Amino acid sequence: MEQSQLIIFTDLDGTLLDHNTYSWQPAKPALDRLKAANIPVILSSSKTAAEIQALRLELDNHDPYIVENGAAVVLPASWLGAKTDRVVNFGASREVLLSVLKRLREDGAKFQGFADMSVKQLVEYTGLSEEAAVRARQRHGTEPVLWLGTKAELRSFEAALGEENLRLVAGGRFYHVMGQFDKADGARFLLGKYRERCGKKQLVSIALGDSPNDQRMLESADIAVVVRGVNSDQVVLSARRHAMRSLKPGPAGWNDCVLNLLFEYGY
Repeated sequence: MEQSQLIIFTDLDGTLLDHNTYSWQPAKPALDRLKAANIPVILSSSKTAAEIQALRLELDNHDPYIVENGAAVVLPASWLGAKTDRVVNFGASREVLLSVLKRLREDGAKFQGFADMSVKQLVEYTGLSEEAAVRARQRHGTEPVLWLGTKAELRSFEAALGEENLRLVAGGRFYHVMGQFDKADGARFLLGKYRERCGKKQLVSIALGDSPNDQRMLESADIAVVVRGVNSDQVVLSARRHAMRSLKPGPAGWNDCVLNLLFEYGY
């Protein structure tokens, strides 16, 4: 029987990257095995393209990737056999988001977004380096915000965004204001691309995440892995689907679960 082609879709912060240190090193054994087996690792994050590009260099990753919670998919030039990367957009532009947020703030909404923060403030809130904070501000279709009001006011804010056809999604550190798209849209798009490449070979998609903004990506995969983290108990998985939860948090949990799945599928 022909071996299935596995495809990994993974969140970053709190999942492949440690929540506090942003280190991926504890996942290195599994990452090395995946590379040796030619199994794609699709990085899927609230991070920007500029941030993910820097991480891909560290990881020596050449696969497509999903940015800003599904705002866009980047198909690398090397993957396409082309001269330039191709960016496929799925939602409203950041300019549209910022104009809506400006109006809601004038109506009394209490929040602070990336567009309001200096690089220095962003470093203080996130623990990122200055270079990384600059990359985090280069956004295309989402705006992370710190909520400064009450829970009741947050519900009103969320409802007002909904009237503008926008969503509010809770991430590990920030709420994310975004259009009607999510990481699952990017994952489905890329699965279609891999089906074109793999022909009749069976594809098995594995998604790993640690928070509610990974929920739909996890649900859309053949195998869902919830990595233990700050908000992982808020992620609900269907009993009908092949799913698992890591015992360890972050990249150490990621590593254990991926190695177990590679063994299960004969890699």
